[in-house]
Amino acid sequence: MTDVALSPLSSVLPLPENVSKQMPLSNRYQVAATSDNTRRAYQADVRHFEHWGGRLPATTEAILHYLHAFAETLNPRTLSRHITAIKQWHRYQNFPDPTDAPIVSKTMTGILRIHGQPKDKAPPLLLEQMIKIAKYLQEQSSLAATRDNALLQIGFLGAFRRSELVAIRMEDINWQPEGIEILIPKSKTDQVSDGQYCVIPNGNEQLCVVRTLKNWIELAKIKSGFIFRRIHRGNHLSNLSILPETVNRILKKHAHASGIENATGFSSHSMRRGFATAAGRKGVSLQAIMRQGRWKQVGTVLEYIEAAQRFEENAAKKLLQN
Repeated sequence: MTDVALSPLSSVLPLPENVSKQMPLSNRYQVAATSDNTRRAYQADVRHFEHWGGRLPATTEAILHYLHAFAETLNPRTLSRHITAIKQWHRYQNFPDPTDAPIVSKTMTGILRIHGQPKDKAPPLLLEQMIKIAKYLQEQSSLAATRDNALLQIGFLGAFRRSELVAIRMEDINWQPEGIEILIPKSKTDQVSDGQYCVIPNGNEQLCVVRTLKNWIELAKIKSGFIFRRIHRGNHLSNLSILPETVNRILKKHAHASGIENATGFSSHSMRRGFATAAGRKGVSLQAIMRQGRWKQVGTVLEYIEAAQRFEENAAKKLLQN
């Protein structure tokens, strides 16, 4: 795709520092206004339209043909996101928006009603499953197992997003007698870098982030920089952090190895969802759960808690009890 002018959609990856410094300030600020993940997704969506045969700038007629072409093969939510990406491209290039016509929104509504599908949701990683994985990893002696044990325990008890998890640095950790305090300089819900904190207290024999994290740091001899680093052949430790998508693979791998049946369905989000589920079952207040996971939307957390209570607080169950 050839951009007419630099826009928040114009870079697929974060801009190298030397490139960003050479830009005019106005362009640098425009690019920074859109998160890297959103930019990647929008760029891929616009390319999908172009690979189909769409041309930019587009017409309303072309958008309708595009919708008809993929109405039955793409998830309607994915198709809707593609339309949003095309809308944003036209807005930032100062072209008339072909998606703004009422017939486009009406067509999209019809597609959702006819072909709508439930969201695919990763199953929650339950507390007893996290304990099982931690026990399995504690029995391993490899450098990677020690790292992964700390990674998954922090991910679960801190309800971390994978992007937050892989970005943790030694300088972000404040060790205290009661546990650890981790600074999250920037996250999905903090795009302007106000900074958020996650506090994880000392644990018990089954789960203890402080103990497992100290074990990893001492074994890896990390003094500064990223905590969760890549490990190359021969146990050579990189200075680079693991990639966010690596968290998914690590969780699935160890969940399967520890004998958990639904391991293939897990993703990094399973840890956040599982934490909310487990905390809800323990009677932890909604406010405390939201604070720990840095959730902004009450409805999201309530959905996780209510899903865990479908059998516990079940009207039919009460009727069947003698």
